[in-house]
Amino acid sequence: MIGLGFFGGRVAGSGEMVVQSRMGFSDPVRMLEGLRSVRDAGVEAVGTITLDSFTRTGDLRRAREELLHGTPLNGFPLIAHGAAMTRELIAEFDQSIFPIQLRHGSARPYAIFQEMLAAGITATEGGPISYCLPYSREPLYAVVAEWARSCELLAAYEGPGGPVHLETFGGCMLGQLCPPGLLVALNILEALFFLQHGVRSISLSYAQQTNQQQDIEAIRALRRLADERIGEAAWHVTIYTYMGVYPKSRKGALSLLGQSARLAALTGSERLIVKTVAEAFRIPTIGENVEALKWAAAAARDTALGGAHDDGHDIYQEARTLIDAVLEQHSSVGTALVSAFRRGLLDVPYCLHPDNPNQARAIIDPVGRLQWASTGGMPIAAYSPARTARISSAGLLSMLDYNRRRFDSHDHGSPRNDSDPDHVYKEGNNHDDDRAAAAG
Repeated sequence: MIGLGFFGGRVAGSGEMVVQSRMGFSDPVRMLEGLRSVRDAGVEAVGTITLDSFTRTGDLRRAREELLHGTPLNGFPLIAHGAAMTRELIAEFDQSIFPIQLRHGSARPYAIFQEMLAAGITATEGGPISYCLPYSREPLYAVVAEWARSCELLAAYEGPGGPVHLETFGGCMLGQLCPPGLLVALNILEALFFLQHGVRSISLSYAQQTNQQQDIEAIRALRRLADERIGEAAWHVTIYTYMGVYPKSRKGALSLLGQSARLAALTGSERLIVKTVAEAFRIPTIGENVEALKWAAAAARDTALGGAHDDGHDIYQEARTLIDAVLEQHSSVGTALVSAFRRGLLDVPYCLHPDNPNQARAIIDPVGRLQWASTGGMPIAAYSPARTARISSAGLLSMLDYNRRRFDSHDHGSPRNDSDPDHVYKEGNNHDDDRAAAAG
């Protein structure tokens, strides 16, 4: 079983990689059934309670109304149900051996964290950048201020199950098409923000992308920077199975999941967030979630640690350059982050949030690696600066569909050249095309 303090970065018992679903149901009976099924799945697992969209956006009136009408929601309405009921729901679980994490997706999580702690849950996730830019239109400065007081709330907690654990979502920006140097930098910057506001138990995230070798290099760079920059914290690495357009075939979906498990095992990552065979169609059932947990755990067990791979030095250098450029803006990490986005020192490609410069562009190169087509005002180099950074809407959609095509094809995952830059670039298109495609 998972040992006491896993969310502090230590795994006891068998030492196997920990697997986790993103399960969340509005019906407490079904939520309890889901947690029990994960606990009893026969693998090293973390339980998850994922919140509904009304709660994560602060529409608590609507969440309560839908509960009264018996309408199934797309997650667990924590505040509508209340801390007392949630505490009763999880009472049978010994969180020292079966931790439960609350996943919320909220740019403004203070009220959610209050209810979470009152309910007896002491692990959660998110961040001031990673839960603002992709998921909200809230001003970045206001979200940073909210996250500062939210982190201080978590840091001050002294009840059972502490210290509170916080996972940065910085390695999952938009789920795809974000080159790994930026993902690594945002991870470290959010972790430094957490530390500055008192949180000392942290995990770093990385979402599987489109090239396994590049992902391995990125995770090695992430670990190196974490050792250098957040060594005072207890930390571990969490890998996310690909978060973009998912394969429609069962074989393709399981193949992509298996590759993410092997990625986690090869890099010594401690935890893996899984996806299921139903991802392309609907919210997964409890059974499909459990199947994914077992499949991923088996794939990780069958993978030998390490191997001959690049150490990720180029990604490390790019991420370090971005981190240093941000930290030079101000001694407060939060203030520095706001300034960096305002000045274009950070820029998430294809992100439509008003506070994101949206000048940077990425491409998938002929072997499936994510590269910069244009870096905007960031102090890093583009992959092919001589080319135009104009990317057609059709090219963007083709890149978004890259992994689905790859894993649903007969070879189930070998790289193909259908994202060659000549296919992606098209003269005569501009950033307005990109915004229209992304918005659609």
